[in-house]
Amino acid sequence: MTDLAPDAGYGKKNRKLKTALIQHKALTLEGLSERLFGLLFTGLVYPQIWEDPAVDMAAMQIRPEHHIVTIGSGGCNMLAYLSAAPERIDVVDLNPHHVALNRLKLAAFRNLPGHADIVRFLARHDHASNVQAYDLFIAPKLDNATRQYWNSRSLTGQRRIGVFGKNIYRTGLLGRFIGLGHLLARLHGVDPSELANARSMREQRQFFDERLAPLFDRPVIRWITSRKSSLFGLGIPPQQFDELASLSEEKSLAGVLRHRLEKLCCHFPLRENYFAWQAFARRYPMPHEGELPDYLQANRHETIRNNAERVHVHHASFTELLAKKPAGSVDRYVLLDAQDWMNDRQLNDLWTEITRTAAEGAIVIFRTAAEASILEGRVSQALLGQWHYDADQSQALNLKDRSAIYGGFHIYRKTA
Repeated sequence: MTDLAPDAGYGKKNRKLKTALIQHKALTLEGLSERLFGLLFTGLVYPQIWEDPAVDMAAMQIRPEHHIVTIGSGGCNMLAYLSAAPERIDVVDLNPHHVALNRLKLAAFRNLPGHADIVRFLARHDHASNVQAYDLFIAPKLDNATRQYWNSRSLTGQRRIGVFGKNIYRTGLLGRFIGLGHLLARLHGVDPSELANARSMREQRQFFDERLAPLFDRPVIRWITSRKSSLFGLGIPPQQFDELASLSEEKSLAGVLRHRLEKLCCHFPLRENYFAWQAFARRYPMPHEGELPDYLQANRHETIRNNAERVHVHHASFTELLAKKPAGSVDRYVLLDAQDWMNDRQLNDLWTEITRTAAEGAIVIFRTAAEASILEGRVSQALLGQWHYDADQSQALNLKDRSAIYGGFHIYRKTA
């Protein structure tokens, strides 16, 4: 018995050591995933925004006296809000590529001769004249930093502005992610761009059920969608991946992605969903094929152009900008999905400034990768208690979001 005691003790210590090593490995892998996610988001991520501005505007009910603070991303949302002629829009983004893109789009509206020129510059591909239009009309009116950004050269030696002479929507992290998705589908005998041939919602449904849905049962796709890094291009951070994957037994997002692709493919007429055109045809529709984003509609062009000076683009965080604003000075807040990436301290810092700067009747909107709002149990009740969550309208508008990427759309209203 005495001889066995040291071995028993050693076995117990060995098990503890193994447990510690496993935990350390898990933490190390988690840290690597977060660092990789952060690294990928240092470049251009979204050439166009993937939150439906029509849903945003229905929730916000923008009035002429409103001050709006929004995250920039691809800038399409900011331009859509501008069509309602609010008094001021502050655009924030920590990504300098997005800052440059937002400023370029505003300058295009201010300086290109007419609506047709805007559509050609922002919605048509393979027009080398877009680069010439930039040099002639836009570049001379840009601030120095933005002009230097678009005139600088990439690793291939070409000027960055050259993407507007090709197809900017195939660039950026999301553009490349969609391209890889197309490649993977074609390797399995399916060409996603064929959806553009559908002439009715019935044909859209048929294409999804017969061609796209079976892909998610393929072993290689289920394996890929069980890897956190495989979905970074959709903007799903590691912590949100874990929450979504917990909904399936095999810890894969194949089922979640299938459901959201079904919404994108089948829930809206193709003519009315430019997000589906970008996902499947990798371009915007031509006039005979479908509608362009709201901010590119002819009836909104003059309002956006005339009010472009009301937009102020900042290379800053949301919290940082709000900290400089007076109390009660902001009417509408658009957080996109940024809170999915935040820890509890960052969330509370953000909502401290939102609550301080919120005017009477202020509204906050945001999206989440999962379906539920992430604020409950994480943001202090002293802060959250000053806001009302409009669950019914949040759910109703979420069903109308044509981009179909996110699980939840959320509306918080400042209580009296």
